[in-house]
Amino acid sequence: MGKLKIYLDTSVISHLKHDDTPDKMRDTLKLWDDIKNGKYEVFISETTFEEIYECHQPKRDLMLRYLSEIEVKEIKISGDIEELAQIVIDAGILKQKSFDDCLHIASAVLNGCNYIVSWNFKHMVNVNTNRGIRLIAFNRGFKDIELVTPTMLVESEG
Repeated sequence: MGKLKIYLDTSVISHLKHDDTPDKMRDTLKLWDDIKNGKYEVFISETTFEEIYECHQPKRDLMLRYLSEIEVKEIKISGDIEELAQIVIDAGILKQKSFDDCLHIASAVLNGCNYIVSWNFKHMVNVNTNRGIRLIAFNRGFKDIELVTPTMLVESEG
C-alpha cells in the first residue's frame, strides 16, 4: 500500500503561522512535520498558488517558504477540473461564488486523492459537502475521498 494522497487547500498553508488560532496552528504544524517526513503524497493546484499570490506580504512569502520545504505535485486547472467543479455547483453542494473551492475539490477528486485537507468549515469540511462530494465521486467512478481538517488527519493517522 502506497502513501496516502492528500490535497492541501490554501487555508492549511495559511494556518502554519496563525497565532490567533494556536490549536489549529499546532495541528497544522504536526501535519506539516508528517509531510516533511514523507508520510503523504501532497497535491496542490494552481488555484492554491493564485490564492497565495493574492495574500499580502509578509504572509505571502511565508506561505511560499513553507511550501518550498516539502515536495508537492502541482495540478494545472484543466477543462475536466472546471467541468467537475461546475457539476458540484449544479448539484447544489456549493454556490457559484465558491467556484475556487470547487476547483480545489475537483482537482483532488480527479487526481485520486484520499483526503482534501482544509480549515474551511463553511464550504468544505462539513457533513453536507462531504456527503455530496463522495456521492459525485462514487457516481462518476472516482476514488472515495473525504474532506478533513489537519486535526482529523493527525489524530486518525497517529
